[in-house]
Amino acid sequence: MKLHVAKWGNSLAVRLPAECVRAAGLRDGDSVEAEVTPAGEITLTPAGTFNRAAFLARIRKRRAAMPLTEATVEPLREKARY
Repeated sequence: MKLHVAKWGNSLAVRLPAECVRAAGLRDGDSVEAEVTPAGEITLTPAGTFNRAAFLARIRKRRAAMPLTEATVEPLREKARY
């Protein structure tokens, strides 16, 4: 779905269609969390109470996208103090 970006004060805004708002269960005054991927994709998620399982799943997904290789780990080990 293509949406229009418009100026709103000193910021930019995107208006969400009613069908998206209903599908996400959002109401006027609700908060959403925005996440931007390294590829530039924006994800909006309804902000709710802290969900530990969802948080850990997001961390695992991000960690998998940034694997540590020997070239990265070795210099860190050399500077480590034990």
